[in-house]
Amino acid sequence: MNSSSNAPTLLGIVGAGLMGRGIAQIAIQGGISVLLYDNRPGGAEEARGAIAATLTMLADKGKITAADADAASARLTVATTIEELAPCTTVVEAIVEKLDAKKDLFRQLEGIVRDDCILATNTSSLSVTEIAAACRLPGRVAGFHFFSPVPLMKIVEVITGPLTDDGIADALIALAHQMGHTPVRASDTPGFIVNHAGRGYLTESLRVLGENIAAYPEIDRILREAAGFRMGPFELLDLTGLDVSQPVMESIYEQFYQEPRFRPSPIARQRLAARLLGRKTGRGFYRYEDNRKQEPESAPVPARTNAPVWLAARDAVAHSGVVALLQSLGAEFEHGERPSAHSLCLVLPVGRDATSAAVAAQLDPTRTVGLDPLFLTGRRTLMTTPVTAPEVRDAAHGLFASDGVPVSVIRDSAGFVAQRVIATIVNIGCDIAQQAIATPQDIDKAVTLGLGYPKGPLAMGDALGAATVLRILDNLFDFYRDPRYRPSPWLKRRALLGLSLLTPEN
Repeated sequence: MNSSSNAPTLLGIVGAGLMGRGIAQIAIQGGISVLLYDNRPGGAEEARGAIAATLTMLADKGKITAADADAASARLTVATTIEELAPCTTVVEAIVEKLDAKKDLFRQLEGIVRDDCILATNTSSLSVTEIAAACRLPGRVAGFHFFSPVPLMKIVEVITGPLTDDGIADALIALAHQMGHTPVRASDTPGFIVNHAGRGYLTESLRVLGENIAAYPEIDRILREAAGFRMGPFELLDLTGLDVSQPVMESIYEQFYQEPRFRPSPIARQRLAARLLGRKTGRGFYRYEDNRKQEPESAPVPARTNAPVWLAARDAVAHSGVVALLQSLGAEFEHGERPSAHSLCLVLPVGRDATSAAVAAQLDPTRTVGLDPLFLTGRRTLMTTPVTAPEVRDAAHGLFASDGVPVSVIRDSAGFVAQRVIATIVNIGCDIAQQAIATPQDIDKAVTLGLGYPKGPLAMGDALGAATVLRILDNLFDFYRDPRYRPSPWLKRRALLGLSLLTPEN
């Protein structure tokens, strides 16, 4: 079946919950007539009232005209029985996220709608292919995955499986544009693009927490202020709720047959068991009072002592920016071949830990501190060896915070925090491209719109440099011997060729 010319004129929506009513709202605002059905008595009528109230509010705020609000409301009709969806040219289901329920619904719809009606599922984590395979005409089935809240999240994933006919994705893409949303194409795979690409941020941050490298507020501060994310990972988990996030993490891990890159954390599972879900329960990683996060205070900044600095690193990736920073801070340099007994020995690991750097340079580990050379603005990160003397740690802290830029001091970690989290995000994005799940451009578009990251994973990798990301991952793999850090072939080849990670295959 080719439906590229079958422009949808009547959209059926099954499910009048938060997602269904959001899809209905943007459809009617886009000029599309909608039939809304819910099997809960009164559910669709209740949703229509809520949508009308939202449109009135938008008109009162001057976001749309009153005439547009009235016209949009007039395009929404409640179906009292599912059989009333018979004339629809496209039906989108937005029901409970259970595979059997979706299969049963699609089989029921096939007995009602025309054979050329597109059946689209709004599933976020289930297999589009499995849903299609249960249908008499599997070629008309595709994924049409919106994000909550639908009117504000301007992205929709259009998912095709091996059974989906040519032209179905084109028709849904046209429909998404009419709704005012940005569509991205994806092949059917666990997590599609956004939930697949989003694994790195949460799972690697949980791993950092699990290794006792830093407390969760400090990890959040580093990733927010140094790496530029809008929310820290633990703030995000609290906002979403562990009852939502943990099952997704476990589901994607299992669907990829225990792929180490997606390995969940026992910390999150334990906190879910304790019902420390986040904002919705008043306590998650943080406590909440009147829905306001109670954030622990940062450690006080030690007084600056002006200890002389002996800088170990000499490579181009790390050295020049740190030298300029030290000069701007008025630091006293030691220029000898070896540090004196009173110096602060500063190492600049890329993908390595402070201990390894100290041993490689034959430095006294009690006087050695690592500085993350890749993230020097917004917030700086220092890490100690297991035996760094407190006075040396405090001297480094006082020095690097002396211009007012906040400093986080963490325990020893290969790749600090920002390096390893961002390298993990980039690597997963590269593998999505390598598997041809989506184009490089659609990967970055989906992630920036769907997750609110400062850049898409491939652009993020380009900002650091593909060769630098590869170096971080190689060093992480060398340290941990964990295949979660094995670099994607997409990354390795583009790093070797000096190409942007957004460079597609010919």
